[in-house]
Amino acid sequence: MVGHNTHTLAVGKLQHKIEEARRLHHEADVVIIGAGILGCAVAVALGNQGRSVILLEKSLKEPDRIVGELLQPGGVAALEKLGLRECLEEIDAVKVYGYDVIYYGEEVRIPYPANAVDGDDEVSVEKSRTDEMRGMKRKRPEGRSFHHGRFIRRLREKAMQNTNVTVVEATATELVRCSYTGKILGVEATVQGQPDSFFGDLTIIADGYASKFRKEFRTDLPIARSKFWALELIDVPLPMPNHGHVILGDGAPVLLYQIGTHETRALIDIPTNTPTALPAAGGAKAHLRNVVLPSLPPAVRPAFAAALDRDRLRSMPNSFLPPTTNRTPGLIILGDALNMRHPLTGGGMTVAFNDAVLLSALLSPSTIPSLSDTPAVLAQMRKFHWQRKNLTSVINILAQALYSLFAANDSQLKALQMGCFRYFKLGGNCVDGPVGLLAGIIRKPFVLFYHFFAVALYAIWIYATSGGVSKFPVRVVGSVGVFWKALRGR
Repeated sequence: MVGHNTHTLAVGKLQHKIEEARRLHHEADVVIIGAGILGCAVAVALGNQGRSVILLEKSLKEPDRIVGELLQPGGVAALEKLGLRECLEEIDAVKVYGYDVIYYGEEVRIPYPANAVDGDDEVSVEKSRTDEMRGMKRKRPEGRSFHHGRFIRRLREKAMQNTNVTVVEATATELVRCSYTGKILGVEATVQGQPDSFFGDLTIIADGYASKFRKEFRTDLPIARSKFWALELIDVPLPMPNHGHVILGDGAPVLLYQIGTHETRALIDIPTNTPTALPAAGGAKAHLRNVVLPSLPPAVRPAFAAALDRDRLRSMPNSFLPPTTNRTPGLIILGDALNMRHPLTGGGMTVAFNDAVLLSALLSPSTIPSLSDTPAVLAQMRKFHWQRKNLTSVINILAQALYSLFAANDSQLKALQMGCFRYFKLGGNCVDGPVGLLAGIIRKPFVLFYHFFAVALYAIWIYATSGGVSKFPVRVVGSVGVFWKALRGR
């Protein structure tokens, strides 16, 4: 008993010494720049492993953003693995069961599949049917939609509650490098207007899509060909409650999804240089009123028009940035600072939380006792780059491909768009496979490959046979162009 008390006392003294080093001397195992989705998740994950973590955020006020409001089932599952599931509580989050795709007024429901689970292995259709025969109903996965700021506030609260994490309101200004080895040693920052420094064996950059440090480590820039313009609709009767809505017509896609008991987010994609949204034509607001409003379901139009009259318009660039391997000693770049895809499919947070799960596993103290072992950390980062691909490559490719398809602006892409919608109408695996990929619960690139070609060939068949016997030869030749568009993905 005396030995146990002595050990407990020693551990307590060590913890106090480590906490004092973080608080007074600004020294830790890990310094994280950015207390957003990824930064908070990684801070908690590493803190739970006993790592000493300093989490820096330039403003701890509740953020007000128009994206990062839909978490797919694969992200919910990763959040649970991180011990952060309760962050979805007490924020008026809304359950999401799937999608409602509205194509020129015609609807198709696309529920999350009951025969798939999170992880690399899906439950077979046959097993699912067997369970049903035995009276065992398999619960369908669920996503969540919410106000982004409320969710971030909950994540930050969990980080602050972690005894191994110290959260500091500070603006990171410059990375600190070793002049001999080039290793990143930490970061210089300003705290309440005063210069300060924070040091760690590992520095993690998670400062978002507009990262100020990204350009120091890669030459390519994010590509944005459109923006999402946002409105908040109040008490709008959605065609299919508890579902995300994708509205397709002559223009770029419109998204509708409930983010609270009374609030629904409308995101309207406007490609760069859209003629009806140019300043000479009245700008984005005129485009929304004259082009988008008439294309919406009748029940949605009054709330949309009221939001146009009431709200200030806000926008967010829809960016794409492929991931790269982290090769800089002492540094890891994560989240939107590392990798972005079009937010149409709502995959960003799912990627972030799964990255946090994978990173914490690869950097576990049982594998990497000390994060100062730079060669070992770099070796794990190479593994991280490749092991994350089963999920991220699927979500990234799907996001870009679906956007190209849903924003179709020529006859060949329109043929593919119609083929995709008709494919969904077939139901069964034609719905379960694609939405399982989108939800982050099916992580097999081959499944994406299969459905890509299935949609393309089905679209070609519809295109070739829709013009009657007299036009069949011409349509067959034209279908070559349709297939080429499918291969190019734009």
